Amino acid sequence: MSLTTTIFLTTTKPSSLWQSDNLLQIVNDDIYIYLDEATLAPLQKIQKAARSIEKLGVQQATLQGEAWTFEWQWAFALGFSCVKKTANVKFTGSTETVNLLTQKMTAYAWARDLTNQTPSDLSPLLLAQQAQQYITSQAPEYVNTRIISGEELSQQGWVGVYNVGKGSINPPCIVEIDYNPTGDEQAKVSTCLVGKGITFDSGGYSLKSSVGMFSMKCDMGGAAVVTSALAYAIDKGLNKRVKLILCCAENMVSSHAYKLGDILTYKNGVTCEVANTDAEGRIVLADGLLMASENNPSLIIDAATLTGAAVMATGGDYTALFSLDTTAAEQAKSAAAQENEPLWQLPLAKWHQDKCPSSFAETANSRPIPGGGPGGASNAAGFLSRFVDSKGWLHFDLAAAYNGSANELWAAGATGLSIATIANLVLSQ
Repeated sequence: MSLTTTIFLTTTKPSSLWQSDNLLQIVNDDIYIYLDEATLAPLQKIQKAARSIEKLGVQQATLQGEAWTFEWQWAFALGFSCVKKTANVKFTGSTETVNLLTQKMTAYAWARDLTNQTPSDLSPLLLAQQAQQYITSQAPEYVNTRIISGEELSQQGWVGVYNVGKGSINPPCIVEIDYNPTGDEQAKVSTCLVGKGITFDSGGYSLKSSVGMFSMKCDMGGAAVVTSALAYAIDKGLNKRVKLILCCAENMVSSHAYKLGDILTYKNGVTCEVANTDAEGRIVLADGLLMASENNPSLIIDAATLTGAAVMATGGDYTALFSLDTTAAEQAKSAAAQENEPLWQLPLAKWHQDKCPSSFAETANSRPIPGGGPGGASNAAGFLSRFVDSKGWLHFDLAAAYNGSANELWAAGATGLSIATIANLVLSQ
């Protein structure tokens, strides 16, 4: 098979005999994706076909023909792209269509490449710096950044990120990236984006198994998604002030690591007993939500590869959505529908705050039983709700952000799902 191959989409059988009813049909050196009028879920069929085409050894896919819509081309790009081939699709159609698809693919490729990096190559500070460089490259005249690192976190009261990351030789940090195209230093912050940036998660003293730890380079997927979402929104003409806050750390075991039974006192006075050092994502995100809340934005979105419970609930096919704000949740679901990204709202009520009780603090970060017990994803969201005003807050538990192994729709590695949805929400504020 040629390294560069032309791909057509058709509803008319391009060949006869043995392959006439196949989803994929090879004619000379070209490949046709055949959808008949009765095809169910055509976007998934196209993504599945693209995955099969990539596995044939095709290095560059060139889409041709009038049948390719924007949505169908994007579905192909998601299926075809993989490690070292995150942007190897040449789109077709009008100049505007090609530009929009290329713009979108660039944002997704950045997040997927970053998430797929090895943990030795992506320390917390390097993650912060790469995010800073990426956003600055979009609009250097409008971007200001501050990084709080190491002992400075403790001195300023950012106890979550500090304690989770203090056991690593690579210091933890929080990076705040301020995109302000208004020229007014007093301009209102429209949206704050908060990302979990755990560059490697051993589980800490609640040590993961080897199997459970193997893919934990992806635990900074939330940081990658919100960073790319902001870059994508800027590329699409974002004209409002937005702040990006990434909570970056390695969760490691050492003589200096945080321990089970430790009690953390956050800047808002909430005390938290550490019941599980492997439930570190919510511990660092609490700092990010507190920092975001200081800006009094209209919308706060946090994104994280937070719970295995969300994966179990959605099958790893959907992003799990949590919110105490019905209006904001409906906006998120509408944005996801517009972008053809799978999003499913799971239960969250105020009483979920009390699902992780402690005898020694106002709350624990989890329950000292495997997986945090029933309702683990909702309980995690309930914990986070202690650190943010419920109005205008959306929590994205990125259950579909990463695949440890390939399946019929996705290559192994990061997916980038929810980038477009979050960018849509940022632009709509």
